[in-house]
Amino acid sequence: MAGRPPSSCRRDGGFALIIVLWTLVLIGFIVVHLTASGRTEIRIASNLAANSIAEAAADGAIFEAIFNLSDPRPDRRWPVDGIARELSADTRRVIVRVEDEASWINPSSASPVLLEALLRVTGSDPESAHRLAVAISEWVGSATSPRPQNAILTEYRAAGLDYGPPGGPLESLDELGRVLGMTPATLAAIRSHLTLFGPQEPNPATADPVVAAALALLSQAGPAALPGNQVPQDVLTVRITALAAGPGNARVVRFAIVRTGATVPRGYTVLAWGSSVDTDPLLAAPVASLTR
Repeated sequence: MAGRPPSSCRRDGGFALIIVLWTLVLIGFIVVHLTASGRTEIRIASNLAANSIAEAAADGAIFEAIFNLSDPRPDRRWPVDGIARELSADTRRVIVRVEDEASWINPSSASPVLLEALLRVTGSDPESAHRLAVAISEWVGSATSPRPQNAILTEYRAAGLDYGPPGGPLESLDELGRVLGMTPATLAAIRSHLTLFGPQEPNPATADPVVAAALALLSQAGPAALPGNQVPQDVLTVRITALAAGPGNARVVRFAIVRTGATVPRGYTVLAWGSSVDTDPLLAAPVASLTR
């Protein structure tokens, strides 16, 4: 059999070398991709683990706060004063704050005159404040002088809205944005002074400065204008916020709304529990120390 020309052999050898080189390059790309993917997955898994550790520490601090607030010995209970306190949880740093939910106004049950006072001290003119306070009370069904539903719906339709007040408690504070006459600026001004879990009227002793100003404005109209607190003396609704640090730079903020008291089943009831992204107030507040 005749041999192949040397030039043909050289071409075949060069082509085979190119294939081998491209194969090596492809394998290299695959290895780099798998390595990078593996590192990313490891990093994600590490972050999840760190967040879980921080979250567990924060939840543990909340349960400890509930336990201390439910102590049958009043002198041993944690003070509900809104001061941020640091707990020692092994090597974890946990900052806890306990606040009275009666520090704010519950728009689902507050009197229209109190809502009007809040609107006025946050910048609304008297006429707008009165009109919006009435609209809020009609939305939640707490109006002192209820109007026919058809008359209310007519006003909403005239404003180009295809809905009307449900006549029940708010499901979220965002719902206030649907009230006739409410603007984003007005809602932003009053939002941080509202709660969905507080009593019918705020506690003057713990009220935040703006709520205290609203109560003071009402007092100028005489004692009859001041609403009375309808909450039993032995029942307290608090907001517990915990900021925990995990491995690395992990930070988790957890909160719980808890009602405590001798007449509450088991001594306490959790009304809400979740996570928050707002860490600034806790970090900025002066921190006192608590020991476990």
